[in-house]
Amino acid sequence: MQMYAVCLYPFINIAGTTGPGIGSVDSGWCRAKSVFSANPAFFGVFMFIYLDNAATSFPKPESVYRAVDHALRNVGASPGRGGYRRGLDATRLVFEAREALAELFGIRDSSRTVFTASATEALNLAVSGLLRPGDHAITTIAEHNSVARPLRLAESRGVEVTCLDCDRSGLLRPADLAHAIRKNTRLIVLSHCSNVTGAIQPIGEIGALAAKAGIPFLVDAAQSAGVIPINVEDLGVTLLAAPGHKGLLGPQGTGFLYLAEGIDPLPLMVGGTGTHSTDAEQPLEMPARYESGTLNVPGIAGLKAGVEFIRETGIETIRRKESLLVANLLEGLARIPGITLHGPPVGRERGGIVSFTLKGMDPAFIGFSLDRDYDIAVRVGLHCSPGTHRAIGTYPEGTVRVSPGYFNAPDDIEKLIAAVGEIAGRNA
Repeated sequence: MQMYAVCLYPFINIAGTTGPGIGSVDSGWCRAKSVFSANPAFFGVFMFIYLDNAATSFPKPESVYRAVDHALRNVGASPGRGGYRRGLDATRLVFEAREALAELFGIRDSSRTVFTASATEALNLAVSGLLRPGDHAITTIAEHNSVARPLRLAESRGVEVTCLDCDRSGLLRPADLAHAIRKNTRLIVLSHCSNVTGAIQPIGEIGALAAKAGIPFLVDAAQSAGVIPINVEDLGVTLLAAPGHKGLLGPQGTGFLYLAEGIDPLPLMVGGTGTHSTDAEQPLEMPARYESGTLNVPGIAGLKAGVEFIRETGIETIRRKESLLVANLLEGLARIPGITLHGPPVGRERGGIVSFTLKGMDPAFIGFSLDRDYDIAVRVGLHCSPGTHRAIGTYPEGTVRVSPGYFNAPDDIEKLIAAVGEIAGRNA
């Protein structure tokens, strides 16, 4: 029953709308409520509240589910491996997905976009492929382990790494980065938006510094892609890594890495590409150089559908909706005695993430109580970013992280605030 009810959630939420705007989504939500209010037992299960979109967005647009199903049932073949109709259909689908990503991120040549299984794979490809012993890289202490661990591995192989401090909201000062640049600096890498505090780094300013120094600039867009407008050329981003399953609204197991012209890391993996089969060496042309093995066509089909939904809806509309939910969340939580909010102060720009702690209470207990007693899903702990928690003073217990998405309603936020208030009251 629980699985059935959860699967109905995205269908009703979207099918009940009259258009892609904020009002239509809320309208669809209200219509869904009215349909099920006659059956409170079912309605209670149906109203599972998901607020962990920073980990994986859920639900997806209905078009994403349909695209994955269509690719599995009606395409089936591998791209670039056969000249028959379905093989060509698979190749065309992958090309169209690449083009959709290029349009969304201001990429002039879609062949410079490489499909990966995740942002983690994309970051590993960039870091491991570009850095050599004796090189120097600059990052911050507030990075996800998908940046920090590849850099630590590079360090063990003779690369020098400078980790810059951030303030208590998780922000870097560009002046500190400028002072850290050396003659042997070969890479600047940082996250666009913190997965703990929601702090948004000034990547345009940093990109300008990197361009002036002639240093490749790698941006981890795990928390911003699909939610915050990004134009790689305008911002001076030479490498962009992003997952497909978060703000881009695609399935798990998808992601990409954009490489600007002239950026040529060593491949992370080599093998069959469907081209140059007589050559023992890996092909040089893009994107085949970095796409060995059979691509995840159903996942890429879903990612394409997610990107198309974003373009049709408007990324500004999505950003506005999520910002409103975050503002309501910050305002409501701030009224609860004992709550500390972590991240940029109210009124400063932030991503769709709010982290909080409650005096005298383990974040893990709060998360457990929200799940058990209220059927509300949030993330607790260190969120794979221990350096950020050291910077904001929440190490080692971590925080409770709430991350609403485009398909959440204001009512979800109100219920979360009320539940946290009750938990705080019971343990006062």
